[in-house]
Amino acid sequence: MQSQSLLPISNPSSPPSPSCAITTTTDTMLLTSEPHIISSPSSSTILFVQDDDHDDNVSKIEKKPLLSRAFSYTSSSSLSSSSSSVKQQQQRRRRVGSENSLLSGAVGSCRQDMGRAANDTYVVTRLSFKLLRYLGVGYRWIVRFLALGCYAVLLIPGFIQVGFYYFYSSQVHRGVVYGDQPRNRLDLYLPKNMNGPKPVVAFVTGGAWIIGYKAWGSLLGQQLSERDIIVACIDYRNFPQGTISDMVKDASQGISFICNKIAEYGGDPNRIYLMGQSAGAHIAACTLLEQAIKEADAEQRASWSVSQIKAYFGLSGGYNFLKLIDHFHSRGLYRSILLSIMEGEQGLRRYSPEVMAQDPNAKNAVSLLPPIVLFHGTADYSIPCDSSKSFADTLKALGVKAECILYEGKTHRFVSSGSNERWNRRYAR
Repeated sequence: MQSQSLLPISNPSSPPSPSCAITTTTDTMLLTSEPHIISSPSSSTILFVQDDDHDDNVSKIEKKPLLSRAFSYTSSSSLSSSSSSVKQQQQRRRRVGSENSLLSGAVGSCRQDMGRAANDTYVVTRLSFKLLRYLGVGYRWIVRFLALGCYAVLLIPGFIQVGFYYFYSSQVHRGVVYGDQPRNRLDLYLPKNMNGPKPVVAFVTGGAWIIGYKAWGSLLGQQLSERDIIVACIDYRNFPQGTISDMVKDASQGISFICNKIAEYGGDPNRIYLMGQSAGAHIAACTLLEQAIKEADAEQRASWSVSQIKAYFGLSGGYNFLKLIDHFHSRGLYRSILLSIMEGEQGLRRYSPEVMAQDPNAKNAVSLLPPIVLFHGTADYSIPCDSSKSFADTLKALGVKAECILYEGKTHRFVSSGSNERWNRRYAR
């Protein structure tokens, strides 16, 4: 028997007509006469029509036929298949979401690196223009810039090799924050073999107090890390972003970070050595002496101790500016610029380690200094080797264990590689 639907319909608001129209070709029929039931032979719907005296609204209720059992089974199986399809889609969305999150994380990290590089480039460019105002643009500087550019072109193959190691080696941890200033960062060069605590070298790079940068120590970091030594290259503010007191403060904060945190990177806090090259040797020596003075004055608190430094190594450094100011002026680092860097005439004396050590008030502080070894090339025209010899002689006269090692015929930069080998044989044990 064919299933049918029952639709009750109330009388509409318009008055009922005596006759009613029945359409037998539709699935639903509408009657507006006395209450009765009408079914259509060609329809599966039954209409129940009645008048409503209280309200003149038309109500229509349609009751669909019941589903067959076979159709019910088919529907449940389709529901289960659709449910599994939904689960697969959800899993696919999760995988795509996970891949997208990883990709967004990589893009975010790359974006941060690019932003940091752009910020550094902006700072360097701005400071370069500011520096040019101090220097002026004369014939001598044009010739020197051209010579420097030619020299840089010749070094490009070496720069590419060292640069690839610096940016892509997993052993290099770049930009470790040690302070709250923009350039308070350091680079860590870790050995491949990290079994047991390793000796540590805190290195302050050179750059004439103007163009110093932590990446300049990448070659030293690579060479020493291959000999199971951790190297920490400390960055610091340069002139005109900062003066000598800012540079010394930054170096002191970097050394403090190394003394207190290097164990977290596999370093041995009982074997920390301080090293500096050129202007970095001067800054590191000033930092060491100032720290010793603080320790001699019991009222001043310090975040690190001179006793934590096993030895200090100065490479091609200048230690007495009262003697060097005329030499620097003749080499293009004009007196006015140097006085601005050293904070005036008084700064020449205050930030000359050799003069500082001879101060009678610093006698107790000098006795706290670790062993000091100074390396210098006899063919160094940037800073004469007499600077290291005089400083070593002064320290020995004051009772400090000091030594000056000269390299015959070596220049300002070449001495670094030879001194690394000798340092490694004598001290990195």
